Amino acid sequence: MALVLTLQLLTLWPLCHADITPSVTTVVPPASYPKPWLGAQPAAVVTPGVNVTLRCRAPEVAWRFALFKPGEIGPLLFRDVSSELAEFFLEEVTPAQGGSYRCCYRRPDWKPGVWSQPSDDLELLVTDQLPRPSLVALPGPVVARGANVSLRCAGRVRGMSFALYRVGAAAPLQYRDSAQPWADFPLLGARAPGTYSCYYHTPSAPYVLSQRSEPLVISSEDSGFSDYTRGNLVRLGLAGLVLISLGVLVAFDWRSQNRAPGGVGP
Repeated sequence: MALVLTLQLLTLWPLCHADITPSVTTVVPPASYPKPWLGAQPAAVVTPGVNVTLRCRAPEVAWRFALFKPGEIGPLLFRDVSSELAEFFLEEVTPAQGGSYRCCYRRPDWKPGVWSQPSDDLELLVTDQLPRPSLVALPGPVVARGANVSLRCAGRVRGMSFALYRVGAAAPLQYRDSAQPWADFPLLGARAPGTYSCYYHTPSAPYVLSQRSEPLVISSEDSGFSDYTRGNLVRLGLAGLVLISLGVLVAFDWRSQNRAPGGVGP
């Protein structure tokens, strides 16, 4: 009898709780129920073992909040709070807990099964080191006379802090905070020639750093022309040495022939 009762309760459970599970069929137009905002504290990029709080903020006072990951069958967590804000706690996160998160909310006066539009995706990255960035020159690594150049350090995560280094200098040449996954560093054309690298990191603690980018060499058209001229002079000098050597060999052979003994006279 107890087993039969348990099976009946398990059968009724999804029906009793069907109105608390956000799904594609329950989402309503955003004009009626606008989507919330989802953020992470202390940051969306953290090292393993850090406690992370995901904050879902609704545009109005809500009754229930849900946190879920795209691809999962149902919500990961629920919060029943009469507020505009709900917090979801992830303790001592691991790399496996990284990925995309969304949240949504509902009010008690809405029809059963009706939830708001989901928030935009929040990318949570749990790692000891950020991917290596790339460094490119815009418009190119050869600077025209009198023109300027911009170096773009591009990572894979938004909202990072970027630093540009020049070989030979210990301190960063420039520093930039960017909402995009890249940062641009303008350089004066006359001072641009040199070798550069960059890296990026989280803007606040706990800090997560990337490796340095591959070095990028910037040259000017004047230096390129000088190198070309110097190369031509070297080639002309080598050609001259070859001609002189041939001339010496010819002269030596001619003198040897003139000194050879002639025929015996009477």
